[in-house]
Amino acid sequence: MTLKSKHIEPEAIERFANVFRGVKVVVIGAGAGLSTSAGFTYSGARFEQCFRDFGEKYGFEDMYTGGFYPFPTAEEHWAYWSRYIMLNRYTAPPKPVYETLLELVKDKDYFVLTTNVDHCFQRAGFDRKRLFYTQGDYGLFQCSEPCRQVTWDNESVIREMFERQRDMRIPSELVPRCPNCGKPVAMNLRSDDSFVEDDGWHEAAGRYHAFLKSHEGRSILFLELGVGYNTPVIIKYPFWGMTYENPAAFYACVNYGEAMVPDDIAGRSVCIDADIGEVLQQLREAL
Repeated sequence: MTLKSKHIEPEAIERFANVFRGVKVVVIGAGAGLSTSAGFTYSGARFEQCFRDFGEKYGFEDMYTGGFYPFPTAEEHWAYWSRYIMLNRYTAPPKPVYETLLELVKDKDYFVLTTNVDHCFQRAGFDRKRLFYTQGDYGLFQCSEPCRQVTWDNESVIREMFERQRDMRIPSELVPRCPNCGKPVAMNLRSDDSFVEDDGWHEAAGRYHAFLKSHEGRSILFLELGVGYNTPVIIKYPFWGMTYENPAAFYACVNYGEAMVPDDIAGRSVCIDADIGEVLQQLREAL
């Protein structure tokens, strides 16, 4: 396994740019680090500004932990989650990292595979037919059972919960229920075997696999951005494998703190351990 340093070496950017110029097909694999680079941080000042009241009352110090907190009532649970979703789904990220990425790939034949659930790709203007959100979407509800493999948009009710919450509670009449069976709803986020893979999910999966099939053996860049080791079997390991199996493929990894590549494909790879937004900006300038 080959590790790289956090310093953005000019030689790495030059190598990255040369590969990027030479390929017409790019498969983007995006993890949480990409949204972190865009400013969607879940702790620190952003947490203090938006969730200090919840943190002081319940004792957690970041948004992620709060998402698993066993709130004593549904009114408190949805007060937290509506605020969380408004901040991380219906508000644009502070930095234009996704827009920079789109500018780089808009003239390529691209497809995006992502474990992110914050909708940043579509907000930035990526073609929704070229996106596969494998782990769900903050903007979707599902039945908590679930009684059907169906999801539905939550924006209107989330906005109302957000606007009408007081003292870390929403009005009881806003607690959402499944329109089919009346049971409590859940977020459409993959955390256990109750995750709903609806028709849209399967259609996106089909488009992704068809894209890969249509480009087998061709010159292709597998571009991994911000993918850690929580779910490496979704993006990281498959990208390594597909690069190894295709001599015409190239692998690029940009990730602050976890940029590495197997020695078997190191000769057809570039890894940069640094902020993704800074690297993409330097790549754009180099091109």
